[in-house]
Amino acid sequence: MRPSLVVGAAALLVASSLLTASPAAAASSCRDVYAPVTVLGQRETVHGELCSPAGGATTVQVLIPGSTYNSSYWHYDDGAHSFRDAQNAAGFATLAVDRLGTGSSSKPLGLTLTSFVQADAVHQVVRGLRSGAYGPSYDKVIVGGHSLGSSIAILEAGTYHDVDGVLVTGLTHRANPAGVVTVLGSMIPANLDPKFGLAYPLGYLTTSPGTRYNDFHAPGFLPAPLKALDERTKDVFAPTEAVDGLGVAVLLPYSKLIDVPVLVVTGQYDGTVCGLLASNCSSAATLHADESPYYNDLRTYVLEGYGHSINLAPNAGQYYSAVASWAREVVR
Repeated sequence: MRPSLVVGAAALLVASSLLTASPAAAASSCRDVYAPVTVLGQRETVHGELCSPAGGATTVQVLIPGSTYNSSYWHYDDGAHSFRDAQNAAGFATLAVDRLGTGSSSKPLGLTLTSFVQADAVHQVVRGLRSGAYGPSYDKVIVGGHSLGSSIAILEAGTYHDVDGVLVTGLTHRANPAGVVTVLGSMIPANLDPKFGLAYPLGYLTTSPGTRYNDFHAPGFLPAPLKALDERTKDVFAPTEAVDGLGVAVLLPYSKLIDVPVLVVTGQYDGTVCGLLASNCSSAATLHADESPYYNDLRTYVLEGYGHSINLAPNAGQYYSAVASWAREVVR
């Protein structure tokens, strides 16, 4: 079996242990972190939730959400869709962050934010994790993202060379123009959405009510309670984040600057990056063939039957396990 395709097979061997871990085995302790960062000459704060297995960990995964998501993307409270819990059960600490402008992080004017600015902030957080600034110090750091968060992870790793592995989900170098236009077409100013209100800083967008299933989940199965959960936990993004997030991290081979192992994961039917004019996401092999020119050390995984936001897929546990299997190899 080709090394790039081993992830999917290995994941099946450990899936049941991660999905059926006992409460004691899966127990982890979590606490809020408010990391001071300086970007564009201004002091800001990046909020994240740092969770560690009961026995501690030497490796931490820094998890960056995508546009209109915040750190809750990595841990939903429905009891069945927690990437964070799966990684903690596998022995890894996690720091799920709110991008600047979202969640409990600082909210500067949207026009000041780009993906490079966000990557600078994440770099400072990585430095703090290694030094023990937030409590424990970690020997190994894996940076991971979803969608726009993956662009930020690519820029961070390619610029600062301070991590040991990179997880890229919901992003490839061959975007689907129709899918991207559909998502952008559903956006409205955050100030016009009652969830955020007129007092929210200017320059941010969010999804129009009722559009998230078509934007991020179709054609996957998403029951009504999870649709409501996704709507309830939605957040914002600044359009300026997409300029270099797409223009550099996607359209240019910036990812070739990454000098550590990379795992790229997509949903089989991700409408933003898969399709006739985009990436071939029908299997790990076809995805690897499309993406291998852009990375130096690449593995791939495709989650069957789902769209863009794979953390809420019915079979998300298979992908959680694939990531844990790959991460073990990265840090061994």
